[in-house]
This record gives sequence, structure tokens and C-alpha cells, in this order.
Amino acid sequence: MEAAHTDVLIVGAGPAGLALGIDLARRGVGALVVERGDGLFPGSRGKGLQPRTLEVFDDLGVLDAVLAAGGTYPMGMIWRDGRRVGEHAMSDPAEATEDSPYGEGRMLPQWRTLEILSARLAELGGTVLHGREVVGVEQDTDGVTARFAAHGPLRARYLVAADGGRSTVRRALGIGMTGETVDPSPTLVADVRISGLDRDHWHIFPPHADADLLAVCPLAGTEDFQVMARFPEGTAVDLSPDGIRGTIAARTHLAPEDVTEVRWASDFRPRTALADRFRDGRVFLAGDAAHLHSPAGGQGLNTSVQDAYNLGWKLGAVLRDGAEPGLLDTYEAERRPVAADMLELSTRVHRGEVRRGAATRQLGLGYRESALTRETRESPDGVRAGDRAPDAAVAGVRLFDAFRGPHWTLLAVGTDAEPPPLAACVVRIPAHGAYAPGVFLVRPDGYVAWAGDSAAGLAEYAAQVGVPRRTDRANHALQALQSL
Repeated sequence: MEAAHTDVLIVGAGPAGLALGIDLARRGVGALVVERGDGLFPGSRGKGLQPRTLEVFDDLGVLDAVLAAGGTYPMGMIWRDGRRVGEHAMSDPAEATEDSPYGEGRMLPQWRTLEILSARLAELGGTVLHGREVVGVEQDTDGVTARFAAHGPLRARYLVAADGGRSTVRRALGIGMTGETVDPSPTLVADVRISGLDRDHWHIFPPHADADLLAVCPLAGTEDFQVMARFPEGTAVDLSPDGIRGTIAARTHLAPEDVTEVRWASDFRPRTALADRFRDGRVFLAGDAAHLHSPAGGQGLNTSVQDAYNLGWKLGAVLRDGAEPGLLDTYEAERRPVAADMLELSTRVHRGEVRRGAATRQLGLGYRESALTRETRESPDGVRAGDRAPDAAVAGVRLFDAFRGPHWTLLAVGTDAEPPPLAACVVRIPAHGAYAPGVFLVRPDGYVAWAGDSAAGLAEYAAQVGVPRRTDRANHALQALQSL
């Protein structure tokens, strides 16, 4: 059977797969998302969206929907013997600032995040094919062929495995994962409806002589609560509705009948794992297929979305803008170290060694050591090449408004330097905030690629990394893409 063809085949309609599909669709890259399940994931599992991910969602065009559907994290309420005995802040407070407009994370159950991303993908003309179970992957010098259990094969120039921690694609390629068990105790996670608890607090029932920890968190934007319960090592967790009701009743002052509905349930053993490599030829790993986190600190889903955000513009540059394929080598070089750092962080949060705070918000992550990064200033001050390009509101311009869209941005700060003719959005502002005088080339994913006291050497750098030259066609395409 002849295989249908697309530029990029994305295996898995989770956060990474859908975010990548959106990014490629707005770049005019032919991409197809396939998903083994008959629908989107139905549970709340990854419910925390960090400030850096909110910035990514701003760029992808879904932030308004996310903010409307979600909410802030509530204060923790500690219970003992049916009495409220104290409050506990679940993370260090953070205020929005001019350069970081989303100071704190937002809560949104994973199923709702996926619905929003899926709707945006459809709006851009993208497609998700459900019921497509990958059973084999073959690649050659020209592309990749994926074979399915019950459908004909699909052929793509590149394939991205975003098919979760048990990734079929990763296993087919023989890519190992190295990690450790963070906690041998099995954990129940379930979405339920409960009467008898307020929705203003995250209700915490600490371990005591007869029971282990149980926490009940109201899920913003829904009528549901997420229940998490830890069990002694070796316990077989009862996922039936009656079993979940029994667990809640045994560890709280609630009666079984106060749990009016069980909507979804699963169990897991917290562990961490990192794929030995993120690329094999024309196949890339993203999301849980590349790294597995403890849920503590809310790093897994967010790191996954940012994998997609890093890879999307690079695939677009190679497939649409004529960039050299070697650009794709920087995906693993940039993202694997970040994933390793986030795995260590989530493990330390899980073990109570650090609190949820500045590091978990992911605003400080960057690529200063990347092969794509050029800092040419003699005495760099403020934001540097490789750093996240912060927001600012100056001279009637909000920088995030200028950055939004699948393009490069040339930022001339406090200088009359004339930049080379690149197909980039050009913004001139006086020195302000984190931006010292100079010329900054901002990547499509919002990181400073190149920084100089003047524009000297920028044209050569841009040619090396595949920034398109300014032409009438390129300018027309830039205007059209910025309008999406």
C-alpha cells in the first residue's frame, strides 16, 4: 500500500504534540497529528501552567482561552481529626512585572488544556487523527514511514514522537531512558465531585497512624476536585469508584456518599527518567517520550510544551525557509540539558528539599551555551544572548506584541544602527529595563540569539542560522503570519 505523505508526522495528541502542531500550522508546514486513543486524554493529571508556558501560549494564540478557563492556585488548608488546623502556601508568592507579565502559574486541568490546544489547531487548519496506533517506524535518507495497527502507512520527511512515557516510537528506535524511582509508594490520582468541602482551599489531610497522605484540590474552571492519595509500597491501588470513595472516607471526615461522582482515575509510582538521546535521524522525541517527571512542582507538561516550541521554528526554518538541516541538531543540544535540570528540580520538590518558587516558573531558563547563541558585546549588561527576551512596554510598544508570531525580531535598543535586510520584525526603542543599548536578534521562540553593540557581523550570523533575507515575498509572508 502506498503511504500518504506529510512534511511532519506528530505521534501523540498530548500537550507537546498539539503545541507543535499549532506552531507548524501557523508556519504553513504540512503536519499531521495522530493519536492512539479515540479521543483526547480525559484526566486532570498535569494541572499547572507555569509563567513561561503562559508566555508561549500567548504567542501560540491560546492565552485568552487558557486564562478564561483556568484560575489561580488556592491556599492549602490542613485538616486533622475533622478540624481545620492551619494554612499552608503551596508556593512562594510572585508578582507580575513589566518584564514578566505572568508572575504566578495558573491551574487548568490537562483535559481542558488539550481541548483549547486542539481547537486552536483546528482553527489553523490542522488535523488530529484518532485511533491511530503506531506499530512500527522505518526511516531512510529521505524520510520516515510509520505503520499502524489498523490503517495504512504514513510517510513524512520528519517524525516527532510525542507519544508519552511508554513511547512506542522511542522503543522501536531502541532509545533507552535513564532514571530512578523518586518514591516507591504508589499514588492514586482521580477527578471526583465532592460535597462537604469548600472550593477556596487545597485540602490536605496529612499522614497519621492509620492512613497515608491525601490531598483534595478544587480544579479551577470546573466542578471537579483532583484527589491524590499515597499508599504504602507494594499496595494494589483500588481504582474502582467504591474503592476511591473508601480511600477518601478512611482518611478524611467525609462519608463515602459525599463523593458524588468519580470521573477519571489512575495510579502511578513517581519516577524520573531522561531519554539517552532526543533524536535518531529524522525522528525527534518530545514531551514525556523524552523525559518523565514527578508531578511535584508542575514541570512535566510545561517542559513538554517548550520542547515543541523549540523544535517547531527549527522544523519550519528547514522545511520552509531553506535553513540547513544541521539547525535541527540544536534541538537535542538545547532541550536535553534543560530537561535534565527540570527533572532534578521536580525530584527535589517532591522530596521537600526546595519549595515551589522562582525556579519552577521556568522564566530563568535559557540557552547561553547553545551553538546558536552569539554574544558579541565587549561588556554585556542586562539581558544577554541566550536569555529569554523579557517583555517591556516602552515608546508605545509592548515587546511581547512585537515578538508574537512565527518570525524573528530585530530589536535596536538606544542605537541608530541600521540592521541588515532580514525578514524580521524591526523594533526600535530607547534603552529600557533589562535592555542595555545594542542590537538584539530575537528567535521565533522568544530567546535572544545574537547581541551586539552594533549590527556588525549580524548579517553573517543570520546567514549561518537560516534567517531569511528581506524580500517582497518574505515581507508579505511576515505580514500574513503576524495576522494569524
